[in-house]
Parts: sequence; structure tokens; C-alpha cells
Amino acid sequence: MQSTTPSAKARWAGYILSGLVIAFFIFDGAIKLPPLDMVAQASKEFDIPVQFARTLGVILLVCTLLYVIPQTAPLGAILLTAYLGGAVWTHVRIGSPLFSHTLFGVYLGLMIWGGLWLREERVRALIPFRR
Repeated sequence: MQSTTPSAKARWAGYILSGLVIAFFIFDGAIKLPPLDMVAQASKEFDIPVQFARTLGVILLVCTLLYVIPQTAPLGAILLTAYLGGAVWTHVRIGSPLFSHTLFGVYLGLMIWGGLWLREERVRALIPFRR
């Protein structure tokens, strides 16, 4: 049976990939907290009531925090994936460009799970890749 223990290089690649995603989500969640004009404009463009921006920011930050904590990282990854599903649907609904906007949430989801897979033995055991 193949070992599920990640190498040091794989683990570091996972930390870097996860760190990029975490930095993006912290920024994205934080800008939704204060009443910024750009957030209000984006809410209007996406036909989302502006009063939900703060709630979405808090949800995103809580899910990101769960992803940061090693013991709850898989739960955080699941919740962030769900959050991104809503983002993808929002872009589909308004007809955003496919590869640059609509699939951006899919790219982030791949980075979330890829980073976790590279650094977490438990995830490797659940999602084994065989040669």
C-alpha cells in the first residue's frame, strides 16, 4: 500500500497554496465589513441587497478561520467550497465571462483542496491518487 504521508516539498507547496487562498479570502471578507462604495456597486451589479455584504464577509472570514486551524481545515474547505458555489452561480446568473469570472470560484476551490491535499495526510487518505 502506498504511503499517504506528504513529503516535505509537498507539504510546503500545500502551505504556500493554502496561504495564497487564505490571504485572498481574508482580504475579500474584510472589505465587505465596512460600508465601501466599491462593495455597494458590486452588490448592485450582482443584484444582491447591499445589507448582505457584511453578513457575507463574516461568513467568509469564519469559514477561512476554520480552514486555517489544522483540526478544522477539512470542514473549512467544505464550507469555503459551498461559499464558492454561490459565487459561481451568481456569475452564471448575471452572464459574467466564463473563464475569467464565472470559473474563478472553481479555480479557488481547486487551490483550497489542492493545498489541503498536499499538506494533510487525512485528506490524502480520503482522496487517493494512484499511479
